[in-house]
Amino acid sequence: MATDQVELRRAEFLEDVIQATPDGAQIVHCLQCGSCGGSCPNGADMQYTPRAIFALINAGAREEVLSSNTMWSCVSCYLCTTRCPQHIPITEIMYTLKRMSIAGGYAKETDAPALARTFTDMIDRYGRSFELGLASRYYLFNKPLSLLKMGPLGLSMFTRGRMSLTPTKIRQVDQLQAIIGKAKQLGEAS
Repeated sequence: MATDQVELRRAEFLEDVIQATPDGAQIVHCLQCGSCGGSCPNGADMQYTPRAIFALINAGAREEVLSSNTMWSCVSCYLCTTRCPQHIPITEIMYTLKRMSIAGGYAKETDAPALARTFTDMIDRYGRSFELGLASRYYLFNKPLSLLKMGPLGLSMFTRGRMSLTPTKIRQVDQLQAIIGKAKQLGEAS
């Protein structure tokens, strides 16, 4: 009886990922070739490579997958997706896993949601990222002691002209803010 329950849990997690991802059924065709992890610019920072994540999904390891940093390390460059011989929508699966991690309360174990909120606040306000504001705000509210360690790097970037002290807005930022507001409104309605 316990074996049946384990098998059901395994199948439920796989089915949840498939249902929540456009073309998600392709995940079952993973050959474990490693093209995805080998293509990933952030592969070294990931707790598990995409192929390992797929194996864990197939094994029903919901908690292990959703509490990992893998999907949060994904930079959405789509290299893995374009190089996959089985045409698995790897990047879309990473987005699905992010949503599932947040919904399941696993995202609290990683810094990524806080950084994402800080980043989107900057985009909402200025229409582009403002490095000094992004880093200082994120570290001040989430890792205040680490902010001090970032000082030498920030000074080096500033002296080389790689970081501005003040933000610059894009032209017609009000139009972007209207688009973002409408997207948020549509997201809340669904």
